[in-house]
Amino acid sequence: MKWEGQEQSDKVEDRRGATPTACGTGQTAMGPFYCPGDRKVYIDLAFFGTLSQRLGAPGDFAQAYVIAHEVGHHVQNLMGVTDKVDAARPRQSETQRNAVSVRVELQADCLAGVWAHHSQQGKGWLEQGDIEEALNAASQIGDDTLQSRGQGRIVPDSFTHGSSEQRVGWFRRGLDSGSVGQCNTFEARL
Repeated sequence: MKWEGQEQSDKVEDRRGATPTACGTGQTAMGPFYCPGDRKVYIDLAFFGTLSQRLGAPGDFAQAYVIAHEVGHHVQNLMGVTDKVDAARPRQSETQRNAVSVRVELQADCLAGVWAHHSQQGKGWLEQGDIEEALNAASQIGDDTLQSRGQGRIVPDSFTHGSSEQRVGWFRRGLDSGSVGQCNTFEARL
């Protein structure tokens, strides 16, 4: 299968379990991630079963949200956000690094919303319930929800991705505005 704009030499590989990346070995337990070293998004397809069954976020647009979020990290890399964040990390405490990580992740959620906005305007392909699937996915993978489910308590200082409310709010902000300029989580009051 060839996608529009895909060069003949591009390959889509289906590797489950673990795969080498420029950021080290990517493993299923890590979940989807973006590696700035090779500018690739890695998603073990088994994650979508986990998203649907274990995390309670079924649907094709829940999956699209996850992919768009990871592509949002690539956009951050292109905008220079990744380099700035990486340069500051050595001078930060673990709590500070976590707080910055939350801002990075929320910005990627907002960028995913911007993509959804423009995708709908350009293609009109969203169906009834699609946005709700994405919002539910954002809610189900908030740090507070995952911590509560996994350890029975919530530790805000250890958040690395943001609360469910924050993730939903920033995705919605990008979706409603369609503007990358509305995604500046680094200057926003969280």
